[in-house]
Amino acid sequence: MPMNLPPALSPETWPFDLELLTPPVYLVGGAVRDALLGRRSHYFDLDFVMLARAVKTARKIADRTKGGFVLLDAERQIARVVFAGGTVDFAQAFGGSLEGDLLRRDFRINAIACNPFTGEIIDPLDGQTDLRLGLLRMISRSNLEDDPLRLLRAYRQAAQLGFAIEPETQFAIRELAPLLSRVAVERVRTELGYLLSNNNGVPWICKGCEDGLFSIWFASAIDRFDILTKIDACAAELAAIYPELGKEFGRSIRDTIKTPLLAIGKLAVLANSDPTIAETELLRLKYSNAEIKSAIELLKYLPQLQAQPIAEMSLREQYFLFRDVGIVFPILAVLAMAVGIAVEEIALLINRYLDVGDIVAHPTQLVSGNELMESLNIPRSPRIGQLLMEIQLARVEGRIATREDALKLASDFVAVQPDLI
Repeated sequence: MPMNLPPALSPETWPFDLELLTPPVYLVGGAVRDALLGRRSHYFDLDFVMLARAVKTARKIADRTKGGFVLLDAERQIARVVFAGGTVDFAQAFGGSLEGDLLRRDFRINAIACNPFTGEIIDPLDGQTDLRLGLLRMISRSNLEDDPLRLLRAYRQAAQLGFAIEPETQFAIRELAPLLSRVAVERVRTELGYLLSNNNGVPWICKGCEDGLFSIWFASAIDRFDILTKIDACAAELAAIYPELGKEFGRSIRDTIKTPLLAIGKLAVLANSDPTIAETELLRLKYSNAEIKSAIELLKYLPQLQAQPIAEMSLREQYFLFRDVGIVFPILAVLAMAVGIAVEEIALLINRYLDVGDIVAHPTQLVSGNELMESLNIPRSPRIGQLLMEIQLARVEGRIATREDALKLASDFVAVQPDLI
């Protein structure tokens, strides 16, 4: 290992051999920053700046290691090599020099470089002082203007690192906030996602709203800070009382959608309380249909839980709640606490949800649509679904319990309403 090189930056930890790099080449950005802070991650994300042959080097490393090669920007000569445990990016230095490249970055703590061959730390902007002070300080206002997404990154990195934003930088961010309208919504959504998923993210989301960073997408978010700021504490309290429920807060809606359920709850609170307006807001940010549906169901049912005592909810009302909310029910329970509903009152629904045999929260079919058509000698029709619903509700309410009961109920229903089929 080169002398003075932080252990986390040692080439021994890389997924390729140092000999595949031809100097001059420098490790820069978050990997250097985190190594100097002593932060470790299971997922590596290395960024190298080269004065020449960046893309060719990336391709050579991908070929030698059987990694995936991605050309990110042909004009600016940026390429990525994808490994099982992380990514390694190679970029040509802006302006043809390392210092010129570092001067164009966002914050001083991200403008520190390391020579992997000698172990030398190169810090022309004294970013190490800001690391010691726990400060995010811009390199220049024009750098933020060049890529307005950096305004949001300041809040995300402050949340991740537990840092403060230096006052002059904060002032510039407030003034430049309207420029975020120029940024692709996919990039905005990614930064917001980091904040929603971070345990320290909510205070910075609130600060971002106050500074105008989110007003383009969530015009009324400030009105719901009182709920938003209670979510993490309520989730922790519920998880302590119901550990099995708490395990679900970090689940994703689907394997292909990595947004944790608790983040969906925070997103719902950020959006307008009117589900129709909220849907428009979330569509503008290009959230997936599954994420939008989950957030909207939370917004629909939270006022219902506030409107009447949960103990007075009919079995039918409870059934529809569980059916519509689905796997985000644990987050509905968290939001209910956040708006002031007592845990003892929510317990009725929580206990049903945690009981996998509870037919209100986890209904199973007594009969299928095909069985109905065969038994009643009726054709396939959209109305079969209505029959199945009547059977399900009758079972939930205790009026039937067996397959035979279900078939008789369906037969009687068709006899009384022959036009159903």
